[in-house]
Amino acid sequence: MLGMSFLSFLTLTIIGGVVAAVYHWGLRYRFAEGADAALGSLMVGWIGAWLGSPVLGHWLWKYENVYFIPAILGAIAMIHLRTLALKTLARLIATRPATEAEAEAKMPKAA
Repeated sequence: MLGMSFLSFLTLTIIGGVVAAVYHWGLRYRFAEGADAALGSLMVGWIGAWLGSPVLGHWLWKYENVYFIPAILGAIAMIHLRTLALKTLARLIATRPATEAEAEAKMPKAA
């Protein structure tokens, strides 16, 4: 699907956009707020939809070389994994002390 037609691109964009909108505004499963975060989810959803058919196979309905079910599942997987990875990374960074002095200051002293 590297040399895809404009209709294939548009179909993947619509699938990625719908899945991103459901995740961002419907389920509220997101890392950041605002339109830029929704646009990032759309881009990640497009990549997931694009990789859906080659990875998950060719099932049921297709339009312009885009199989709907694998594209939707791929978009869901990519958006969910991206948000999960960013939330996990943010939690790891927040719990890690920035310097050794901060780490020593937080440690309880022996009595």
